[in-house]
Amino acid sequence: MKEYTPVKEGKVREIYDLGNELVMVATDRISAFDVILKNKITKKGTVLTQMSKFWFDYTKDILPNHMISVDPEDMPEFFRGEDYCGNSMLVKKLTMLPIECIVRGYITGSGWASYKKNGTVCGIKLPEGLSECDKLPEPIYTPSTKAEIGDHDENISFEQSIDVLEKQFPGHGVEYAEKLRDCTIALYKKCADYALSRGIIIADTKFEFGLDEDGNVILGDEMLTPDSSRFWPLLGYEPGHGQPSFDKQFVRDWLKANPDSDYDLPQDVIDRTIEKYKEAYHLLTGEEL
Repeated sequence: MKEYTPVKEGKVREIYDLGNELVMVATDRISAFDVILKNKITKKGTVLTQMSKFWFDYTKDILPNHMISVDPEDMPEFFRGEDYCGNSMLVKKLTMLPIECIVRGYITGSGWASYKKNGTVCGIKLPEGLSECDKLPEPIYTPSTKAEIGDHDENISFEQSIDVLEKQFPGHGVEYAEKLRDCTIALYKKCADYALSRGIIIADTKFEFGLDEDGNVILGDEMLTPDSSRFWPLLGYEPGHGQPSFDKQFVRDWLKANPDSDYDLPQDVIDRTIEKYKEAYHLLTGEEL
């Protein structure tokens, strides 16, 4: 059996090069505040991969995506082992675009902090009188740069995103920037409406896109997972304060309340975190892992 080693390791994912294709493995690692925690969240990688698969299937009418298969039988034998079954996705190779495409449908987190200071989120002026966790009149697109591990992403304006893309793809900056913005908003709206019908509010999320060999913009990376999104339960939703969460905001909140933890989670926080991930998956898909 041929063995493979990752050609790239991110905070959570590992990427393996098969030549014409890639295998993306979502590990059980968890990161918060751009730091990889010491603990692993058992089966978290499986939730991320299977949830991405669900959303990729659901949105392929809006934009093609990089997913080929999550079936281990479609991958080399190496990826049929216990460490890789369920949390691995065979994908097309893309030239990734250097923008994180963030969309916010509700005002929370750093956006709420910014709004309280000057009435804006990432430079976008919002209506007066909003409360914490209020739904925005329309979702807003707030792109950022992609940071290396250990660095922080930097919020940029739409105009700055044009400059970033133009630098790497001369003559295509405006075209790609507009495509990313429009697809980000369209994907969010379709998925947020569906999630709401299943009892989950998607407060915000991020997407990543790349180019295929023909130069077409393709949706890549992960999609609408608890690692890339804020999921709130619709039941009990009430603006004016923070909301309970299905995602790793639970971990973030614990770390904020325990600044001397050295990013080491207690077992009960680990257990409750994976329960939240699995609950979100079940509500959205109607299936158990």
